[in-house]
Amino acid sequence: METVYYIVLVPMVYLAVAVFFVGLAIRLISVLKKPPFAPTLMIFPEKHPRWFWALADALLLPTVRRHNPVLWVFLMVFHLCFLLLLLGHLELITEMSWLQVWQHEVFMGRGFIGLLLAVSLLFFLFRRFISPTKDLSVPEDYFMLILLFLTVIFGAEMDWARRWYGYGELDVDGYRSYLMSLVTFSPDIGDVTSPGHSFMLVLHVFFANLFLAVFPFTHLMHSIFTFALNKVRRG
Repeated sequence: METVYYIVLVPMVYLAVAVFFVGLAIRLISVLKKPPFAPTLMIFPEKHPRWFWALADALLLPTVRRHNPVLWVFLMVFHLCFLLLLLGHLELITEMSWLQVWQHEVFMGRGFIGLLLAVSLLFFLFRRFISPTKDLSVPEDYFMLILLFLTVIFGAEMDWARRWYGYGELDVDGYRSYLMSLVTFSPDIGDVTSPGHSFMLVLHVFFANLFLAVFPFTHLMHSIFTFALNKVRRG
């Protein structure tokens, strides 16, 4: 079992990150190599500065809010929770005093952010079983949502185990030691594989690795290009 844990927590992490950045570079290069074109997609009256309105379109999704308010609420919850969890993972790598303007333990939200994110993902998944969304969905959509949900749920369970059920053996210091060992290319998994519920971390990292490696080759890349596309629409 130790061998499996090591494979998932060390070489698979490096491989997933490498595939992610290589895939991202390939997609970006393919886009940049396309011939330039005039912004014929512009559908809004001229507003200045256009980059500001493009950013507002990308972050606030006004079109979705007008046509599907329920979906818009879940999208806002998802993006906000995802951002907070991303900041929480950065805090696991090193102390970030500027984030402590709002005093909190790592992670923020005392376990409820992960819960909200998981509920949002379930909403996105189940709505794809109902027409008309069902008719527009492809297997990739279900696969990526399930993969992300599994990543989130096992990550959240580690926080829930520590905060809600008193499993303090696998703590923030252990996570930080493991992540820093990866960043410095001196991997050490000793601090995160001895506790009894360390299998949660292994499953969290396993599904995160799969999601990261597959991401550049799916249409979820729209999240990378969304500002640029909205800028084209704005002209």
